[in-house]
Parts: sequence; C-alpha cells; structure tokens
Amino acid sequence: MYKISDYDYDLPKEMIAQTPAEPRDKCKLMVLDKKTGDIEHKIFKDVIDYLEPGDVLVVNNTKVIPARIYGQKTTGAKVEILLLEKTDEKNSWKCLVKPGGKIKVNTEILFSEKLTGIVTHHNNDGSRIIEFVGEDIWNEINRIGETPLPPYITKKIDDDSKYQTKYAKKEGAVAAPTAGLHFTEELLQKIRDKGIQIEEVTLHVGLGTFRPIDVEDIRDHKIHEEFYEVKQETYEKIKKAKKEGNNIVAVGTTVVRTLESIALDDKLMGKTGIYIYPPYKFKIVDKLITNFHLPKSSLLLLVSAFSDKEIIMKSYEEAKKENYRFFSFGDAMLLK
Repeated sequence: MYKISDYDYDLPKEMIAQTPAEPRDKCKLMVLDKKTGDIEHKIFKDVIDYLEPGDVLVVNNTKVIPARIYGQKTTGAKVEILLLEKTDEKNSWKCLVKPGGKIKVNTEILFSEKLTGIVTHHNNDGSRIIEFVGEDIWNEINRIGETPLPPYITKKIDDDSKYQTKYAKKEGAVAAPTAGLHFTEELLQKIRDKGIQIEEVTLHVGLGTFRPIDVEDIRDHKIHEEFYEVKQETYEKIKKAKKEGNNIVAVGTTVVRTLESIALDDKLMGKTGIYIYPPYKFKIVDKLITNFHLPKSSLLLLVSAFSDKEIIMKSYEEAKKENYRFFSFGDAMLLK
C-alpha cells in the first residue's frame, strides 16, 4: 500500500490531451463505483443523472493568473519568471526563475517600460522572492503575462479562457482546477434546476500539483501547501446537507483537500498541506468528479484513498483501452 511503484502506469504520449473538448461537456465520463469497481462509460453532461436533489456540488472558484512573464537583465540576458504565490510583503512574489543559476540577489529584471523586478531573496528550494516595481503592477502583469500551461501540454491554446472554469473568480492559481473545466453554463443551470445546490470554495492551485513523488515510501513524501478559503455560510450549508443524508460531491481534488482540511480543525481560511493517501478515511466528501492523474502523483494517491488502489489502477487500464484522454485537458471520472 505504501510503495510508490504500485501507483505507476505506462501511458502513451498520444493519450495526453493537448486541447480541451469542445463543447466542454462532450468529453468522456467514466462512472466508477468506488466500492465494487463497476464501470459505466458516459459523456460528461450525463453527470447530472448521478446527482440527486438536495446534494451539494462543491466547486473551486480560483482563477489562473498570467503567471509566466518574460524579461531581461540589465546585461540583456533573457529571463523567464513563473509567479508561484504572493508573499506577505507588498508587491513581492515567490517565483521560479530560468535560468536559475545566474539570477542572484539584487539582480534587476526589466519586464517592460512600466515594470521591473528586484530579486530580494534566494530560497532554499531554488525559488526567488522578487519585488515588483511600477505604477500599476498588477495591470501590467496581466497585460504582458501568459497563462502557464502544464509541462505536458506542448501546444499553445488559442484562447486563455479554455484553461479557466466557467465560475473562475478569485485570482491566485498557477494551474487550473481541471475537473471543473468540463462544466458549461448550461449544464450548471440544469444541475441547479434539478434541486442540487452549487457551492463555491477557493483553493489556489500551485505547481506542486504536478510534482511526482520521488520517495519509495509514500509516507515520507512532503506535500506542497496551498491557500484556501471557505465562507462560513458555505460551510454551514455543506454541514446541514451532510447531516440530512445528502451527498457532498467534490469537483476536483482541490475541493477534496479544502473540505477535508476544514474537517480536521474547523479553520475556514489558511494554508493547507493535507496529504491524502490510503487508508485515509474521508469525513465530508461522498462523491468525487476528477480527471485522470499523472503516475506516481499525490493526486493518484488521493483518488486511490477515495476508492481502492486496485480498483483505481484497473480503471486506468480500462480508460487506456477505451481511448480516454488523460490529464488537464483530458476526460473525466466520477467516483460514486
């Protein structure tokens, strides 16, 4: 159960989705009974058939920021910056920098006529703290920055909104909560019309979501922390529905991590480093809508804890046989 090699699988490169389905809700949906392993093959818009009046569908309303910015040093050498998270200091961000070795403390980086950055700190993990200087810093970052797609997506998208959920509101993520990419406005309205509550939480997805586990014993892995926030009113609605015997349906692993974090200590805002792996016992989430995850990833461990390792690994082999598309722009799974 604790060997990371047991959570590995081979995936042909051509099965990694490079573009999203159009329309969004026409992708494939694997419906998996998390206890028996029984599988149905559906289309995503059919997900409504597995939701009941009184259930609560919980989504992550984080919005991906244009986190990739290109600049140059005063010497003319080109630099690429990836914003990771805002620090407590005004106008300062924790960033990844390429090429990393040559960017020292006090290095000045010119991004545009209106925006410069000063490297103020070199962190132990290789990241840097950069203080941005300019008149209207955030507007300029939005103007010159690019949406950072995951490293396994090699094609540029023709419209950045394709890498945002329809309910994205709160800026702060450097990766999309991809299970939510499948929902259209029409499907969300049909879900409401059926008597299903849709509630929003916020978790700003970080780059750590793509980081493979590189230790053999999964218990030795240290997971990344991410900022989350849940309104008191939202949490009360979720608790009430749960108490009345209705299902809490999480759209994505980020929602799972948010709700299960709150269940541990009742804190509605902060940073969570909750690490969910078998045999974790879930306290809030009853059903999970998710995508197909990378081998040896913490997300694959989470869905294995939600179901069963053997069931999940068999379902992934079935998905390969049925030509499902994998990862961020890929097809979906409902674990019920």
